[in-house]
Amino acid sequence: MTADLCIHGGRVVDPANGIDQTADVWISDGCITGIGDFSGDATRTIDARGLVVAPGLIDMHVHLREPGQEWKEDIASGSQAAVAGGITTLCCMPNTTPTIDHAGVVRQVIERAREVGLCRLHPIAAVSKALKGKELTEMRELHRAGAVAFSDDGLPVWHAGVMRKALEYAASFGFLIIQHAEELQLTHDGCINEGWISTQLGVNGMPAAGEDTMVARDIMLCRLTGGRYHVAHISTAGAVALVRAAQAEGLPVSAEAAPHHFALTEEELLGYNTDAKMNPPLRSETDRQAVIAGLRDGTIATIATDHAPHHPDDKRCGLSCAAFGIVGLETMLPVSLQLVRDGVLTLPRLIANMGQHPAQLLGLKSGTLNIGAAADLCIFDPKRKWVVDRYQLRSKSHNTPWHGKTMTGQVIHTIMDGRIVFQLGSEE
Repeated sequence: MTADLCIHGGRVVDPANGIDQTADVWISDGCITGIGDFSGDATRTIDARGLVVAPGLIDMHVHLREPGQEWKEDIASGSQAAVAGGITTLCCMPNTTPTIDHAGVVRQVIERAREVGLCRLHPIAAVSKALKGKELTEMRELHRAGAVAFSDDGLPVWHAGVMRKALEYAASFGFLIIQHAEELQLTHDGCINEGWISTQLGVNGMPAAGEDTMVARDIMLCRLTGGRYHVAHISTAGAVALVRAAQAEGLPVSAEAAPHHFALTEEELLGYNTDAKMNPPLRSETDRQAVIAGLRDGTIATIATDHAPHHPDDKRCGLSCAAFGIVGLETMLPVSLQLVRDGVLTLPRLIANMGQHPAQLLGLKSGTLNIGAAADLCIFDPKRKWVVDRYQLRSKSHNTPWHGKTMTGQVIHTIMDGRIVFQLGSEE
């Protein structure tokens, strides 16, 4: 047998096919042609001994800022950061300028990603026109243009009647509605979690009840309509419990967790650290442990970054006026690997949470090493240590709470359509 590329001797982990073994992976014409012992000629060989070979990761929640805010991030820089983090598929949120609420903008974003050619990009279109929460978008038209789900993320779908109509309409076609769960009347003017740290710092807080009440409302609407409902960046113990109960009832409810919500707490805000300010905010240790418990028992089956780049000027100000959000594409994998080291998840389950499960939610063909599938792979060293330097990240923006911290686990190669789109050290 001949191959364009042979990945030799790695620990191949493909949860979708129940594979976890030392094997070779061979690739030809951009597709996976075999997994096992390779005997033949290969144009190129990657020595993966001691490394993990997995399907390319999927991040179903990113803000790429293009069109309209390219000084923060654009599709090219976001794609570069993604592949450096082992991510070959991105799903971008609609809070751009103009909003992704029109088929033309959906097609524009997809075409721009094709031009960049580093990773796959699937837009998530707006639920409501201009994200105002008042009038539904033309969901069917947006889906036909390439949108894979619908969300007003950056804002909640605040109007219960509009959310009901969205879920009813989505139920007719199997669309997924993704909610930024926040009751704005409870969180208005808040900038960090409401608790002893917000009191100590003298800033307005955002109570956990702001998330819990919106999730509770939406689950009732899900029960009423039968629509598929997904909680973005879940962060509170109450919301996790609500999702768990809804799933036990058989409702089509799912949730994702961002690495910062299961790795950090509100204590990161001490010293008025604006790089730790995001929405939903970092919560208490009780909430963090609840998110971890949700990952352990499968209530939360997806990990996504909520990658939210901002220009330094948006963060170099007081805590109350600083922008919400952090970058996370290059740190998602190493931060999440701590769950494996702590015994919360096995490595195959972790990889499923960043590949197989989001693919299933969104109806994507990615997240698998099926024979004949597009050769999208992530090759990483789970033990390699490195220190995060905000100025070395590929993103245009540097707003990360991980600056100066040691990570364990690093991507060595990322492959998309059989092409090596990232190789550690190749830029040096």
